[in-house]
Amino acid sequence: MKNDRQLLLTAVNAADDKKAEDIVVLNMKGISLLTDYFVICHGNSDKQVQAIAREIKDKVEEKGYTVKRLEGFDEAKWVLVDIGDVIVHVFHKDERGYYNLERLWGDAPIEDVKSELNL
Repeated sequence: MKNDRQLLLTAVNAADDKKAEDIVVLNMKGISLLTDYFVICHGNSDKQVQAIAREIKDKVEEKGYTVKRLEGFDEAKWVLVDIGDVIVHVFHKDERGYYNLERLWGDAPIEDVKSELNL
């Protein structure tokens, strides 16, 4: 079994590599039966949203993980990248505030991963 922390950091680093903005990691353990972590970020254009999602998909697959689902890529308003223990939500800047997942999952603690990133 692969390490879910390594998967999380791979996804966050990939998003950061494509200049995703305001990356937030919510620890969903004990809150959601679906996943251990939500990663929420946004891009400023359709092209950037797609580039972020594509980079996440490519980097996690390079590390041997399986992307279970990739939804919303063509529309590039809200792309969901389901990697099992980690689900990444890549929003277009205009959509992020509308859906406000951080508030919706307000009981989930924010996970600090900055010190572990390859910055």
